[in-house]
Amino acid sequence: MPLYEYICRECGHAFEVLQRMGEGGDDLRCPVCNELGADRQLSTFAGLGSHGGAATAGAPACGPGGFT
Repeated sequence: MPLYEYICRECGHAFEVLQRMGEGGDDLRCPVCNELGADRQLSTFAGLGSHGGAATAGAPACGPGGFT
């Protein structure tokens, strides 16, 4: 299951939730103010390249044009 980042609609507290893909944040309670409802945030993730090492920010990608 993926880890999603949410922000509470009431107090603005950011928190993470491990949940199934496709589930929303309307039934989540904020761990700070205990209010219902949160908005999922866009986030980045770390991926592994075909060489088995961790991807490094700013490092050029393999392949023509820098994209794979």
